[in-house]
Amino acid sequence: MRAQIAQRTLRTDRWWLPPLVTVVGLLLISVYAAVRTFMGDHYWVDEYRYLTPMYSPCLSQECLPAAAHFGRPLPELPGFLTPPVVIIPFLLGFRVTCYYYRKAYYRAAWLSPPACAVAEPHGRYTGETRFPLVAQNLHRYFFYAASILLLINIYDAFYALTAGVGVGNLVLLVNAGLLAAYTLSCHSCRHIAGGRLKHFSKHPVRYWAWTKISKLNARHMQLAWASLIFVCLTDLYIALVSAGVVTDLRIVN
Repeated sequence: MRAQIAQRTLRTDRWWLPPLVTVVGLLLISVYAAVRTFMGDHYWVDEYRYLTPMYSPCLSQECLPAAAHFGRPLPELPGFLTPPVVIIPFLLGFRVTCYYYRKAYYRAAWLSPPACAVAEPHGRYTGETRFPLVAQNLHRYFFYAASILLLINIYDAFYALTAGVGVGNLVLLVNAGLLAAYTLSCHSCRHIAGGRLKHFSKHPVRYWAWTKISKLNARHMQLAWASLIFVCLTDLYIALVSAGVVTDLRIVN
């Protein structure tokens, strides 16, 4: 029970700064992602086989044939919809239900609570037992979907190497590495590797995987931000190269 004091908090430091930075960062990234999603252009560089991760896999009839690495099984999307809307629900679902991001936007956007030892403005607390927050329990299933998309991103990065090596290739490889580290550091991944084991000694392979994933898990927050920001930077770089604004520096042709 909270002490009966008139002040919202007795903290004198700038406790409001971290949630403010978080909400501004998430807002800027959301706006950029929305703009790029509905642009429907400049996502593929045919000469170097660069495909932005925001449009991968490209599965609908709007996709450029060369960018559709797995074919175009989906029909043309109606209205203003573009190819990314097919995969965004899975990527967004994975991020939104992630344990770190829950903490981030609960504090920054909902002020629940905004910081330690700071009272929240809400009159009651129901946790994640009611709609829509009960959907947070789907995190493990979004993890499975995100893992498949991660493998596709890795494939895209290596497929681009068949056209030579340039700065864009390095960008795609770093992006794939950060996405892999973030996905593997997920709490669900850690639980899948070593959860419910009573005797680690009887499961040496799972124990080894659990120890490695646990080390990544300790950096889950940093990996969450690094991977999210770098996805946007990767998309921006490929968009600029595709539009002819930037010339990709080639290392090996």
